[in-house]
Amino acid sequence: MLAVICQGQKPIVSASLLRSTSKHTCAPLRKAGKTVAMELCCVVQKYAWGKVGKSSLVAQLSQGNSAAPVVEVDPYAELWMGTHPSGPSLIKTSNEPLLNHLLNNVDSLGDAEKKSFGTDLPFLFKALSVAKALSIQAHPNKKHAEELFATRPDLYKDPNHKPEMVTAWLGPFEALCGFRPIADIKFFIQEIDELAAVVGKAACEALVKAESDSGEMQALRECFSALMNSSEESIASALQQFEKRIPSLSAEKKESLQCDLFTRIAADFPGDVGCWSVYFMNYVVLQEGESMFLGPNVPHAYIFGDCLECMACSDNVVRAGLTPKFKDIDTLCSMLDYQPGPVDRFRMQWTAVDAFCQECFPPVPDFAMARLRLPASATVDQAYRLPSRSNASVLLILQGQASSAETAGDLNFGQVLFLKAGQQLTLKVKGGQDLIVYQAFANV
Repeated sequence: MLAVICQGQKPIVSASLLRSTSKHTCAPLRKAGKTVAMELCCVVQKYAWGKVGKSSLVAQLSQGNSAAPVVEVDPYAELWMGTHPSGPSLIKTSNEPLLNHLLNNVDSLGDAEKKSFGTDLPFLFKALSVAKALSIQAHPNKKHAEELFATRPDLYKDPNHKPEMVTAWLGPFEALCGFRPIADIKFFIQEIDELAAVVGKAACEALVKAESDSGEMQALRECFSALMNSSEESIASALQQFEKRIPSLSAEKKESLQCDLFTRIAADFPGDVGCWSVYFMNYVVLQEGESMFLGPNVPHAYIFGDCLECMACSDNVVRAGLTPKFKDIDTLCSMLDYQPGPVDRFRMQWTAVDAFCQECFPPVPDFAMARLRLPASATVDQAYRLPSRSNASVLLILQGQASSAETAGDLNFGQVLFLKAGQQLTLKVKGGQDLIVYQAFANV
């Protein structure tokens, strides 16, 4: 296994990976020519929660940068664009790992990102297609990630933190994110006897009676920890009782208790403690183009939809529900940010660069995002030059088609490109669709 790159350290790479052509197969090479942007061949992750076959955005995108056919019965969950060893991208013209290219061409990276992160990309760019809820999870901060990697490398694969930003694509994207306002949690505990029973009388009363901010956070911590540490038998029994009671509730009561959301998740994960997280965590629906940022220790779970995700280059996940994978309940409960509040605190705003380009800068140095939308009608006779970046970037063609003087051919849906620091693309829309491009780069 290749060691993951830490902030401020040079990459440690095994010779076997540098010679590897990886498990994924690139599409046939196009005619060689002088190019600025290198095309990438990217890894698809087929996790059980992914959308199946061509219904998946990930599967559709994969056809733009890989020769592998879509298997209609397989779940296509994530497309990874970057250098992480669990899914490294290859340069299409050579099948060389992108990380290998960076090690041998250090001028591809900007001075600021090399100073901060060494000779590797500090971010991992992804597309996700979610058919059913992901695990209740959080990501450790940098120091905690190093400790987990040092003590349990079999579970925690790298020593890096994993702050992340998610942006909805096409239809609404549903998620659970952060702890709800205390008043909401108190309401659910008082209204759902089955939930109160598994949390326990003492913990519930402490939460209801808590008045100060610190008292509420401590009581919330005790309630959530008690829930997560309840026996599987008591959890399953309480869930079954509540599910049987739901049909007898009034329409108004079902809505106030978010029964539709609860029953959807419970149908996919019967008897799982994570089903109760609906009543502790904010439910959020992002519309196309809307984004939110999740820092260290923020509990969350994606529920349904397609999105783009950018994060620090890490795959560290601490889970405690809605998953058949290992549930590290003690670690999760000890590390969580128990600050309650509305979901709007996680939303991110995009700012306009010009009439066609927007940018978003999360509060971390590892990554930032830009997006470009060129209307087909407005750019028939004009070319658009992307803003210059002082650091390397990865671009995804998310919609449409374009020509570019700096590439070997037309750019199409699903293609992934690497631009070295300071290099730009000049794009001209082709066809009747707007051109939509997302770009990830270091925020230094």
